[in-house]
Amino acid sequence: MRSRYSAHVLGRIDYLIATWSTDEKIDRDAVERWAKDSTWLGLEILDVTDANRVEFRARYRDRAGVVHTHHERSRFRQRAGRWYYVEGKVR
Repeated sequence: MRSRYSAHVLGRIDYLIATWSTDEKIDRDAVERWAKDSTWLGLEILDVTDANRVEFRARYRDRAGVVHTHHERSRFRQRAGRWYYVEGKVR
């Protein structure tokens, strides 16, 4: 979770794509636009219910200067010692 947040902060889109556990095509342009058009202000882990589920809040400022909070409950999967993002439900 923290490494993916850091990848958003640093604009490391290849890492975000590589740690996504999906067979579906990911809209790389949308991921890159959100990461790069935002100034990330902080990550707060709210709950870890088991090894695979994390609830968090990430704060960011958009290009217009408006501060937003992205509140999500995410699910991860571990394969070959690496963690992959499976899905998230925005709250």
